[in-house]
Amino acid sequence: MTEAMEVDAPPPHGTKRKAEDPLPLPAPRRIKALAQDVVNKIAAGEIIVAPVHALKELIENAVDAGATQLDVVAKEGGLKLLQITDNGHGIDKEDLPILCERFTTSKLKAFEDLSSIATYGFRGEALASISHIAHLTVTTRTKESSCAWRAHYADGKLTSPKPGQSAEPKPIAGRPGTQITVEDLFYNVPSRRKAFRSASEEYAKILEMVGRYAVHCFGVAFSCKKHGDSSSGLSVPASAGMLDRIRQIHGSAVANELVSFKTGNDRWGFKCEAWISSANYSAKRTTLLLFINHRAVESAAIKKSIEQTYATFLPKGGHPFVYLSLEIEPHRVDVNVHPTKREVHFLNEDEIVEIICEEIRNSLGKVDTSRSFMTQSLLSTNPKVPFATPMKQIIPTVPATDDTPDGSIPRPSQKPAPTKKPYVNNLVRTDASARKITSMLQSRPSIGEGKTTTDEPDKEYEYTYVEREPTTCRLTSIRELRAEVRDAMHHELTDIISTHTFVGIVDEQKRIAAIQGGVKLFLVDYGMLFNEYFYQLGLTDFANFGEIRLHPPLDLEELLRIGAEQEKRNAGDAADEVDWAEVVATVKEQLVDRRALLEEYFSMEITEEGELCCLPLLVKGYTPSLAKLPQFLLRLGPHVNWVEEKECFHSFLRELAAFYTPECLPLAPPSTSQNTDQNQIQGGEGSGKGKGKEKAVEEDAEIAVRRERVKHAVEFVLFPACKARLVGTRGLLKGVVEVANLKGLYRVFERC
Repeated sequence: MTEAMEVDAPPPHGTKRKAEDPLPLPAPRRIKALAQDVVNKIAAGEIIVAPVHALKELIENAVDAGATQLDVVAKEGGLKLLQITDNGHGIDKEDLPILCERFTTSKLKAFEDLSSIATYGFRGEALASISHIAHLTVTTRTKESSCAWRAHYADGKLTSPKPGQSAEPKPIAGRPGTQITVEDLFYNVPSRRKAFRSASEEYAKILEMVGRYAVHCFGVAFSCKKHGDSSSGLSVPASAGMLDRIRQIHGSAVANELVSFKTGNDRWGFKCEAWISSANYSAKRTTLLLFINHRAVESAAIKKSIEQTYATFLPKGGHPFVYLSLEIEPHRVDVNVHPTKREVHFLNEDEIVEIICEEIRNSLGKVDTSRSFMTQSLLSTNPKVPFATPMKQIIPTVPATDDTPDGSIPRPSQKPAPTKKPYVNNLVRTDASARKITSMLQSRPSIGEGKTTTDEPDKEYEYTYVEREPTTCRLTSIRELRAEVRDAMHHELTDIISTHTFVGIVDEQKRIAAIQGGVKLFLVDYGMLFNEYFYQLGLTDFANFGEIRLHPPLDLEELLRIGAEQEKRNAGDAADEVDWAEVVATVKEQLVDRRALLEEYFSMEITEEGELCCLPLLVKGYTPSLAKLPQFLLRLGPHVNWVEEKECFHSFLRELAAFYTPECLPLAPPSTSQNTDQNQIQGGEGSGKGKGKEKAVEEDAEIAVRRERVKHAVEFVLFPACKARLVGTRGLLKGVVEVANLKGLYRVFERC
C-alpha cells in the first residue's frame, strides 16, 4: 500500500540545482517579416494619432490642390465622421486605383527632391494610413471631367461599397473639387479609440487646427461645424485680411493689440513675417501660430525663446499671442523628421531665433514708449451706462413686462403706478440741501482771526494744483483689482451710502459721524469709510491723478528722517533694535530707483538727487495733512511689494489711501466752548474773575485751524464724494452701526 502511494504521488513542483550549475538559455528566436497588414497598421498609428492629425493631412492636400474654399464637418469629435470638401483641381479618374497605396505621390520623384520640396504633402502616406484604420470615401471631379467619380477604400485598395458590387469608381453628379469622407476612425484599433476621453475635446482640437490654417492661408475660405448643426463653429471668408482672420478666430482683444514686422537674413537664408501682441495684452498661456515654409509646426525652442523675450514686457504670469511665418531656403530644412510632419529641423536655428527675438524686442520697445492704458470707472457718470452701484429710482417701479423684464426702470411712455398716501412714520428728510442741525449752531471765529478759515487755502506750505491729460489704462492687474472690489460689493450698504443724508460728526477723535439712510440713523467710522473710498478712487483714476506741485521741492531724505523719528517714538523699547539710518537710506534708494514708475502711474515726482517735487491729487478741494507725509513716505519702503505688479499697485494704493484719510484729532478742550458761551452772555468782561470760574484753556491755533478744515472737508467734500462714487464692500459692515429706526421709535411713542 505504501509503495502504491509512493508511485501515485504527484511529481515535485521544481528541482534543486547547485549554485555553480549555469542557467539554461532559451532557444534563439528566428527573425520573421511582419505581415503587410500589421506593417500598414503600425505605420497608420504613427501618422494618424488622433482625428486632428487626419484633418491636418487632408487640409494640406486640399491647399496643395489649389482650393480656395474648405468646408469641414465633424461628428463625435471626428471619430464617427470627418469630412472635408474643397474646390481644388481634383483627382484624375486614372489615378484613383492607386490613390491610397503607400508612397504614391505626385510631388516627389527622387530622394533628392526632398531638399527642394515646397508642398505640404510629399510622402503619399496620409490617405493610405487613413484607409487602414477607417472607412474612406473619395468623391472627386476635375475641370475636364464631365462628371464626378466616387471611390471607396479599405486597406489601401479599392473596395466595393456593398457586398457583391463592383469596386471600380462610380460616376455621379458633383462639383469640381474633392470631397474626402472618413468614417469610423480607429474602428479596428479598439485600444486607440477607447483612449479618447470626450468628443468635445477632440472637436476643440479640430477647431484649433482649422483656425491655424485659416489665419495663415490668404485667399482661402474656411468653415468648420459639427454634423447636424445649422451654424458653423468657425467661418472665415476668402476676402478676409490678416487682422480680420485673427479677430474672427481669436477675438478683438488680441486683434486690437497686434504689432506686425518683417525681417530676414540672406546669410542664414530666411525671411520672417510676424504679427505679435503688444505689451498691453497678456493671457494665461502663450498662443504661438508657427508656420515654416507654410506648414503648421511646433517648436519648443522657438516658443521658449519668445516667452523669455516677453518676460521683460508682460506682468508675471502673462503670456503673448504670436503669429510667425518663416520662409527658409528648402535645402536648409529637413521636413521628414516626424511621422506627422509636426516638427521640422533647419540649419542655424539658434541664429535665426535670436534675430527674430531681437526684432520682437525692438517692436515692443517702440510701442512701449507710447503705451496707452484704458481704465473703467467703478461708477460711471454717463447716464446711459448702467451703474455698478444700485441707485434708488425716482420713478416708482411697475410690475415687470416684456418692455421692462426686471421691473426696475419703466419706459418713459409707461404711466407710473399710482402712489399711495404714505404713513407719517415713513416721511423722512431726504433733501441734502435742507436745514441741518449744524446750521442751528452759532459758528465761532477762528483763533486769532475774525473769520472762519474752512474755505481758505492751506498756509502751511506753498503748492499749486496741476491737472493732467486723461489717459486710458488697460493693465490686467488693475482690472483684476477693480473686479475684486466689485465682487466684494454689499448691495444694501452701497444703497445706503449712495442715498444717505449727512447728519454730523459725533466724535473727531474716534472719527465717527452720523448719517441718515431712509428711516434709519447710522453711526459710521468715517476713517474706515474714507480709506476705502480713496483706495477705490485710486483704482478708478489710476494713472490719471492730478498733481500737487511743491514750491520749493522737499528733501526726501530729511522727510524720511522725520518719519523715522516718529516711528522710533511710537515703537518704544523695540526702537533700539532697528538701524533707522539704514532704513532711511534703503527707502530713499528704493523711491529714487522707482521714480519713473511713481511719476507715470501715481503723479509722484522725485528727482534723481532725491527731491520730492510733486504729490498725487485725488480730490479737488481736499488736501491731506502734510504732517503725515514723512510717515507715508517711510512706509512705502517696507509696506509696498515692489516685486509683483498687482501686489505693488494694491499695497501702494492702500498706503496712499491711508495718507489721504483724515487724521484723528484730539478732543477740543471742554472749557473752551463753555467760557466762550459765558463771554457771550456776560459781554466778554470779567468772565474769568467770577467765583468758581476756571480760566479758559486755549487750543493750539494750528490744531484749531486743522480741525475746522477737516470738519468742512468731511461734511462738504468727502461724504458727498462717497455718496456719488463709493462701492460699499462687505469689509465696511463692521464700521457701520444702526442706532435708530423711525418705525421703531413710533411704536415706542404709541405705547407711551
